[in-house]
Amino acid sequence: MSRFLSKKHASLVPYVPGEQPRDMQYVKLNTNESPYPPSPAVIAAAAAEAGRMNLYCDPECTELRKKAAALYGVRPENILPVNGSDEILYLAFLAFGDEDHPIAFPDISYGFYPVYADLLHIPAHVVPLKKDLSIDPADYRGLNETIVLANPNAPTGRALSPEEVESIVASDPDRVVVIDEAYIDFGGVSCVPLIEKYENLLVTQTFSKSRSLAGGRLGFGIGCESLIRDLTTLKYSVNPYNVNRMTQAAGCAAIDDNDYYMENARTIIETREYTARALEELGFTVLPSKANFLFAESPAISGADLYAALKQRGVLVRHFAKDRIDNFTRITVGTREQMDILLDNIRAILNDKGGSPA
Repeated sequence: MSRFLSKKHASLVPYVPGEQPRDMQYVKLNTNESPYPPSPAVIAAAAAEAGRMNLYCDPECTELRKKAAALYGVRPENILPVNGSDEILYLAFLAFGDEDHPIAFPDISYGFYPVYADLLHIPAHVVPLKKDLSIDPADYRGLNETIVLANPNAPTGRALSPEEVESIVASDPDRVVVIDEAYIDFGGVSCVPLIEKYENLLVTQTFSKSRSLAGGRLGFGIGCESLIRDLTTLKYSVNPYNVNRMTQAAGCAAIDDNDYYMENARTIIETREYTARALEELGFTVLPSKANFLFAESPAISGADLYAALKQRGVLVRHFAKDRIDNFTRITVGTREQMDILLDNIRAILNDKGGSPA
């Protein structure tokens, strides 16, 4: 770092995104992207805006908010479009946490939560997952702290029910609960309907996963009108033109083509279950997942060794060198063909190690 960096950031450990290597062609199962392209209408809508890039985009995202509100069954005043759900999470940390108001989140979850807490100098209350790597709702009831929960959680894929989430939200009406639903379309049940009942609930969603717009950067905050106003004030204080015009057009078209994306999500769910069964037949323990990835470990090979061996063979998965989960690998669910390539390579790796693949 340079000698000019503020001392308050000297110890900041940044978020580490998944690898995007360029040295060879990989079967890429490490960053939870959709294996399916955007629909033709989405590509056409984004391309149609390319010739108008000299003009600022609509900072209100007016048409996108209307369509998103209809999709989620809320009013436009309940929606804030953002530059990927990472941005709404950052704004939520900024808005609802400070030195006197800690933010609670699990010890094993999305890696941006501790980074945001550190960056904004917010005390972090890190709550351990249970032995089975699930979230215990009882750990979060009545904390009198802002709470942030990924549901389904990442990297475990486990999900809470809306009833369990509601028990947390209802237990402390004076503090905000943020439910990060990045993976909700792969088998979870959304808590968006609860925003009509609880003014302290903020739900975040993204079009990066189920709607194939990871490169477009589009997410949403969904909550009561007063929460959205708070976050909008911060947005306009940082980056009013946060969702570019091509992404706004792509988002509108993606909502119009929602059936295409939900069919893709159903296909991913089917492929996930197929892959989970195959891994279990190979001796892996696979956590029950409601996301577009699997979290699995094998007694025959460490998570780090499996990651390295697969990468050498041209298959990328994600490994986290962290206590309690360092023997696991997180595997994005791709197409059936991609998963068969993964499984064939795992069988070969286990054979080379003298394991006993089925």
